[in-house]
Amino acid sequence: MPEPRFKRVLLKISGEVLMGGQEFGIDSAIVKRVAEDIRNTVKNIGTEVCVVIGGGNIFRGVSGAAAGMDRATADYMGMLATVINGLALQSALESLDVPTRVQSAIPMASVAEPYIRRKAIRHMEKGRVVIFAAGTGNPFFTTDTAAALRASEMGCDALLKGTKVDGIYTDDPRKNPKAERFERLTYMDVLSKDLKVMDASAITLARQSNIPVVVFSIHTPDAFYELMQGKGKFTIVEEVA
Repeated sequence: MPEPRFKRVLLKISGEVLMGGQEFGIDSAIVKRVAEDIRNTVKNIGTEVCVVIGGGNIFRGVSGAAAGMDRATADYMGMLATVINGLALQSALESLDVPTRVQSAIPMASVAEPYIRRKAIRHMEKGRVVIFAAGTGNPFFTTDTAAALRASEMGCDALLKGTKVDGIYTDDPRKNPKAERFERLTYMDVLSKDLKVMDASAITLARQSNIPVVVFSIHTPDAFYELMQGKGKFTIVEEVA
């Protein structure tokens, strides 16, 4: 078994990733591919994995608020969307014989465990994947912030953000072919340059907990698995670049 780059990690996936080529909703083929990537990492390398998924493929609180909806109500609706995504990924993982638990910050005992820190850690120690749903359980906080919070609480060695591109660039590489990719950055680089990879509160929390943030393309097949072996393209954000 290869030596893992990190022993315990939190994987942050945006809800938009699960849409695939659709305009909204869940593409089951994409969910299965992400689940296979996680399965290979857990089974073949032994990395302990927990996951936070956004809900933007179903409902985005900020958009709802911009349309005139009460912001807190819109954010709660977005949190419920992350539970739907979490259950979809759990189903895909368990179909691959990967034991998985969904823990929700909003109690809903019929479909998910309540979030209990020590229980989540124990699940991962037993080789189970833990999916944290419903964000922080509070409005006005993004799932990026929830990811940084859970990574800190779980004592993760790194926070991995799976995006549409293979790292952090000077500009959107899909729109600007001359955009340059950073290999390494400090937390302050991200904040001072206003790089939009994660919101400022998430980066600040990661910095306070000294958790490296690794940005890579979740759309690349086996990218997560390869990253855990120190391969592939990515940008790492840590205290000393």
